[in-house]
Amino acid sequence: MTENDLDSLSSKELHDRAIKKAQDHKDLKFMWRLLSEIPAAEAAVGNTEAEKADLLHIAGLLHDFTHAGDGELADALRPIYLDYLKQ
Repeated sequence: MTENDLDSLSSKELHDRAIKKAQDHKDLKFMWRLLSEIPAAEAAVGNTEAEKADLLHIAGLLHDFTHAGDGELADALRPIYLDYLKQ
């Protein structure tokens, strides 16, 4: 798939492809990167409560991780998905 093809996908599709690639390659580094970027992405879309979240609250992060392909959060994380899929 070319960069233009990837750019034309929705943020949800990019999320799904990036997660599948990471699962297939057992890429924990990407999964950790995604988890660490979620609080900033939440803040970028106006969820200020998530901005205050402490990384020690793993349950909250795991919840956010399972919804990282949804709506505005997926859009905020889009550059991460694109970067990963273009590697």
